[in-house]
Amino acid sequence: MLGGLTAEVMKEILCFEADRRAVNITINSIGTELSRDDRQKLFSDFGHMHPEGQRDLALCRDFEQVVSVIVNSTYQNILQKSTSEEMNIDKVFYETEVMKCSSMFAQQFHYGIFYAYLKLREQEVRNLMWLSECIAQDQKYRIVDGVISIF
Repeated sequence: MLGGLTAEVMKEILCFEADRRAVNITINSIGTELSRDDRQKLFSDFGHMHPEGQRDLALCRDFEQVVSVIVNSTYQNILQKSTSEEMNIDKVFYETEVMKCSSMFAQQFHYGIFYAYLKLREQEVRNLMWLSECIAQDQKYRIVDGVISIF
């Protein structure tokens, strides 16, 4: 029983990470020389969007097509939050990741806590980088735009 809980907890967070990376790869490779097959090779072999959603992402040629693939996936709520609050998809994915990692601490006796701790520390570093860039560029009013609350 204990091994099954660990596997399910880690499976959920790793599938989310694989799907987030697939979306990011697609968005960042639009308008580049990266072919559909090369893009498909960069995707993970697992995730909630594997294989149909990833195949659709590989075919995307513009941002609207990426949005339509996300609408038809398990992440449609992320897209709704992104458009309703005028946030970019990347930030909403990071917020969802922080929420998932924070919830991993509510369970006991699994290795997912170590993974979640490292991912939350990465977010803390991203927050510090955002803060320092806003201060260096004298745009302190934008600090709240990029900081994602961890706890």
